[in-house]
Amino acid sequence: MSNVNIQVNGQAVQARKGDTILTACRRAGIPIPTLCYMEDLLPSGACRMCVVEVEGAPGLVPSCSFPVSEGMKVNTRSPEVIQARRTIVELLLSSHPDDCLYCIRNGKCDLQRLAREHGVTQRVFRGKAVHRERDVSGPAIAREPDKCILCGKCVRVCEEIQGVAAIDFIERGSRAFIGTALNKGLNVSSCINCGQCVNVCPTGALHEQRSVDEVLAALNDPDKMVVCQHAPAVSVTIAEEFGMKPGVDFDGKMVAALRRVGFDRVFDTSFTADLTIMEEGSELVQRIQQGGVLPMLTSCSPGWIKFVEQFYPDFIPNLSTCKSPQQMMGALVKSFFAEREGRDPRSIVSVSIMPCTAKKFEAQRPEMNQNMVPDVDYVLTTRELADLFRLCGVDPAALEPEGADTPFGERSSAGKLFGASGGVMEAAIRSAYFLITGSELSELKIQEVRGLKGIKEARVKIGDLELCAAVASSLGNARKLLDEVRAGRKDLAFIEVMTCPGGCINGGGQPLGTDMEAVRARMNALYQIDRDETLRVSHKNKMVQRLYAEFLGKPLGERSHHLLHTHYHERNVLL
Repeated sequence: MSNVNIQVNGQAVQARKGDTILTACRRAGIPIPTLCYMEDLLPSGACRMCVVEVEGAPGLVPSCSFPVSEGMKVNTRSPEVIQARRTIVELLLSSHPDDCLYCIRNGKCDLQRLAREHGVTQRVFRGKAVHRERDVSGPAIAREPDKCILCGKCVRVCEEIQGVAAIDFIERGSRAFIGTALNKGLNVSSCINCGQCVNVCPTGALHEQRSVDEVLAALNDPDKMVVCQHAPAVSVTIAEEFGMKPGVDFDGKMVAALRRVGFDRVFDTSFTADLTIMEEGSELVQRIQQGGVLPMLTSCSPGWIKFVEQFYPDFIPNLSTCKSPQQMMGALVKSFFAEREGRDPRSIVSVSIMPCTAKKFEAQRPEMNQNMVPDVDYVLTTRELADLFRLCGVDPAALEPEGADTPFGERSSAGKLFGASGGVMEAAIRSAYFLITGSELSELKIQEVRGLKGIKEARVKIGDLELCAAVASSLGNARKLLDEVRAGRKDLAFIEVMTCPGGCINGGGQPLGTDMEAVRARMNALYQIDRDETLRVSHKNKMVQRLYAEFLGKPLGERSHHLLHTHYHERNVLL
């Protein structure tokens, strides 16, 4: 790629042909503020926070969409540029609520940060705000339209990355706002609860439905036994909430902190990830050998499940009937664990700590209960867990690492890989190879399904069978694969779909302000765990083997089918 020489603030900068001023400056370490800009998407130029001066150009130009050219001279901090940016912030604040002290994004709000950086310390303009009611109808995500600054990032991520388009601009000009079809609640919209809109929202206009208070109440109830499970991706992200760099594995310290908060038992969802592989791998082998519906689609990601129910109901028979690892753990806690402890399942409060807002929706599905007792009572996101620690005065970094509790504490590194896109596929192939051939795969690392690429494919020779598998990261990429299958593609036997780009490590409940470098660091942390540990296949997890021997019987058996499998149905929503 040819280089372009430009000057920025009098400094020589080497850009690349096709760069915008913004991308060239960021690569050179020259900061330019933005609000609406989204990496890897075409610029919308909606906010104008990124304006700069270009010698010879009439007026200020948006650096996010203005291409570089040889010899260009740019000024990113002239008095005119600084005043323009300050005015934009002042205008945005003119009708913005003055409730920063009570806002869920206080201290983590991009608008608040920009106001501080640009010296905006008082209200200069006063605009008439149009009050719109909060939307708390959704099971996972709440909307506060009064805090929306119309940057459009939520609309773009929902439509261009996820392919859902549950929200869009309504009305025009000063009356414009962002809402759902017919301006109804999120609960009747096509929203799949993934939370990617929350992650990109610069203010508190979108956030998860919080359950911290309910969990605290349960922890303080002497008549309740409160147990928790933590997802594979949480341990490599929670440290970021406490100022550490992305990719630090906080597993043992997090477990210790959970005990200090008051949980009676701390379980590892990676254990039921191993159990999922035993059930899902057996289901795949059964479908291949007995002529079942193929390609089989994974069922671990609840946003993806709702996506299929809404947009691709003809693929419901392709979905694995396995519950997700979260729900499998919940079902075992309210059955096997309750029996072992001599407790009424209703006296046990099951809390899951997830990187995902859609897990809140999944826990409330009517299919996910036994005799009207929910498998999982409450779901906390990674962000909520950090808030719980702070509220209780617990600093995980100061604690000595501790291990998870039995009987759901032992895991393989294959189960831990569930946190990254391609991890479910890699774990499944490792065990499917053993289930079909009776021997271990010689090279457990399957490079073809690793990494951040949107669609990955692998062909693995298993005995006389060549297994053709694909992995989709984000629902926009899942659409492409499903459309290929609809159009007649027949070589694929197994497809893994993760709702969020990169997988659970980039879920809608993860620390805010994440960029793809942080996601890559989290992914590499999971790969490091897999590389360093000795138990790397799900079928060798001795506690899983014991669970089958003492309680479940066998994979796809009567009891395991009753507890660990479910069904899905077509949904009609407002589009």
